[in-house]
Amino acid sequence: MLRLSTIRSIFSLDTLDSRLTVNSPRSSCPPKNPTTPSLAGAARNGESSRSQKLRKESSPSKWGTPEFWLYIIGVGIAVILMFKTGYDISKESHPNYPKFEHLLSPGWIPGRKVDNSDQQYSNFRDNIPILAAVLSGHFLLRRGFNVLFSRLFPTPPHNSSYRPSHNINRRKYFDILFAVIFLTALHSLSIIKILVILTANWLISFFHPSSIFVPILTWGFSIGVLFANEYFEGYHFRLILPWLIAGEGAGVGYAMDHFLSGGLLPRWEISFNITVLRLISYNMDHYWAAKRLEEADDQKKKLLDPSNISERDRIDTPAAMEDYGFFNYLAYVLYSPLYLAGPIITFNDFAHQQRYPQPTTSPTLVIKYGLRLLSSILTMELVLHYLYVVAISKTGHTHDSWSSDTPFQLSMIGYFNLHIIWLKLLIPWRFFRLWALVDHVDPPENMLRCMSNNYSALAFWRSWHRSFNRWIVRYIYIPFGGASRPIANMVIVFTFVALWHDLSFKLLTWGWLVVLFVIPELVCRKVFSKRRFEGRETAYRYLSGLGAVGNVLMMMGANLVGFAIGVEGVRDLIRGVLGSWEGFGFVALACTALFMAAQIMFEVREGEKRAGIDLRC
Repeated sequence: MLRLSTIRSIFSLDTLDSRLTVNSPRSSCPPKNPTTPSLAGAARNGESSRSQKLRKESSPSKWGTPEFWLYIIGVGIAVILMFKTGYDISKESHPNYPKFEHLLSPGWIPGRKVDNSDQQYSNFRDNIPILAAVLSGHFLLRRGFNVLFSRLFPTPPHNSSYRPSHNINRRKYFDILFAVIFLTALHSLSIIKILVILTANWLISFFHPSSIFVPILTWGFSIGVLFANEYFEGYHFRLILPWLIAGEGAGVGYAMDHFLSGGLLPRWEISFNITVLRLISYNMDHYWAAKRLEEADDQKKKLLDPSNISERDRIDTPAAMEDYGFFNYLAYVLYSPLYLAGPIITFNDFAHQQRYPQPTTSPTLVIKYGLRLLSSILTMELVLHYLYVVAISKTGHTHDSWSSDTPFQLSMIGYFNLHIIWLKLLIPWRFFRLWALVDHVDPPENMLRCMSNNYSALAFWRSWHRSFNRWIVRYIYIPFGGASRPIANMVIVFTFVALWHDLSFKLLTWGWLVVLFVIPELVCRKVFSKRRFEGRETAYRYLSGLGAVGNVLMMMGANLVGFAIGVEGVRDLIRGVLGSWEGFGFVALACTALFMAAQIMFEVREGEKRAGIDLRC
């Protein structure tokens, strides 16, 4: 039982991100809303009133009923057939195998090759040993620096008011020094270009941080940088120097471009997109803090224990004005564990955690999170060794590598491509979050649910790249009016998201498709509200299941367009699936399986409510 309980704790929500269980008993995270005395008495085991309300509103468990045994058996059979079909089209004996074999590489599982043809994940996978060494080196150097710093500047006692300032100073100097070394290794002398952009952005909010021109200039500058980085391909020194010094210096510029071979990642502008989000976060947090100070806002929360407050308070409460300085800014924007891929953390939250280490970064929780990451990597390895769907999709349009495949086989190419996209993003995000947790910084978890455990387009985007979603809500969605104008805001949001990912028509098409597919869900929620079905909960659940089937199909189509095989590839897939009566029969069976899966998803969420948890996704 001990082993089973340990495994369950590794895959628990509290291990994934203690924010998710913040209102429930046994959470590792401080409550969002500390329980206050009421006529009903104190909350049980520290459980919040919000958690108690969820438990009260939840429905009785349906697990074990004949209806749900039918769903479990039906979905179980479907899953087995799905994996078998993906494996069958990846066999050497399959007639299309020679058309994509050239994209496969030798694998470490005996008798199997590995589909390492996705360049984005291949770069991460091939460098896992180096990244692990960097994480370990960062950990050891931080410990050594802390000892040296404490000898030069003795650490104040825990109850001293100077302790938080000592913490943030000690951390920021190391963060900047390590970042300079780290970025030089990554981008060579292009670090100079990065520092120039960072300095220009910092100056926007330096002179008059409460001016209305700060947000205007910040957004204009940040969007301009995204376009300029793409257009000028990272500003080569061999082109910049002659322009600066009257036609001279092309040779020196060429040498600077190739110093250290341009670094491990010469195209620094590709990974800089995520840095732009931190530039905006710093300036906007600085602007709002200055506005509060200028307006003599007396609503600043009195934090009795600032070392143990909720994430919401860390984000909403402005940092001390002295924290909005250049060194703290550099430490935040260039923070090495989160520099390449995030997760995104706001400046206010980051500055607070520099002053007050969080209890959620305890060694036990970090080790369990690391084991969970390891299980994700091993899962990806099994998928890449046995399901060659990425190679098939890459050659489907050019080499016709899905010719003669059945509708079921074609659909599995698309389905498992989406799962690999999910895993290839989840694994790097969790690695870099693990690195931050080891360093006592707790950013949000980016992926809350398995890709197949989503039936709502709106909820899906709350759980996919969650830290980016929360950044969008704080800095775009709410400032533009929030829920008062949802459709217009979604057009703005997904246009920005698409252009932020890549300045391409394919991503722009994806962004607008997402908005188009969300509209039916918004309309149905208004027309078929839960209150109208009071007393007819079973009918409402079945009706919601039908809507969920449509949502899943539309979400799969949009994401295949944006992140996998593009518009032409999706068109070919649809033509292949619906090009025969067999295809229509398959679609009917697939929709039946999706309906049963949706019912299981509903009950999973009801089970979370019975535990006092609402992930809102």
